Amino acid sequence: MLYIIIILLVLVLVFGPSLWVRYVMWRHSKNLQQMPGTGAELARHFIERFELNDVKVIRAAKGDNYYSPDEKIVALSPDIYDGRSLTAVAVAAHEVGHAIQFCRQEPVSELRERYLGRAFQIKRVGNALLWVVGLLTFVVRAPQMLYIAGAIGVLTMLVSVLMYVAILPEEYDASFKKALPILEEGYIPEGNMPAVRQVLQACALTYVAGALTDVLNLWRWFRILR
Repeated sequence: MLYIIIILLVLVLVFGPSLWVRYVMWRHSKNLQQMPGTGAELARHFIERFELNDVKVIRAAKGDNYYSPDEKIVALSPDIYDGRSLTAVAVAAHEVGHAIQFCRQEPVSELRERYLGRAFQIKRVGNALLWVVGLLTFVVRAPQMLYIAGAIGVLTMLVSVLMYVAILPEEYDASFKKALPILEEGYIPEGNMPAVRQVLQACALTYVAGALTDVLNLWRWFRILR
């Protein structure tokens, strides 16, 4: 019984944040007739209002919402780009919040440059090592090497998650010190603000939630190696 409880707690810890983020985004994704513009139109308005020179808004692939400081691009997925929902508005404002951080060269913007690239590198190195260990396990037929693979996988995922946690201050700044105060100026009716706050919270946790779900990829690796 205790074993089952531990497994359930681990599953909640790993998949709970990601499921919550998806649920919040979906719950508030219904287009509202009273919304005066789309996510893309709002983003362009904020870019003009805050004089974010050379920053552009583009339509990205499904599920891709981000700000690229190198390209000065606010990328919005089709449902956000064309959407008139609370999710569309909040996500667009969050990404413009990142643009404001970088264009103003705020100290918080350094967190992404310092940690996000390292998180991607660590994941790539970890995946490469798992491939190597998997091949060696097959060649030398040494099942004990699965323990090495397990250690590599756990350490890789753990460090990756910690890297994403390290950039949380930047994400929360974009949501609650940039996007929220702006939207509270009358862009969103007061009655809808609790929902907008939820979406902004989900935006801030997206990276960490995604990193936690990478544990699923680790489980797939174990199945392959077995």
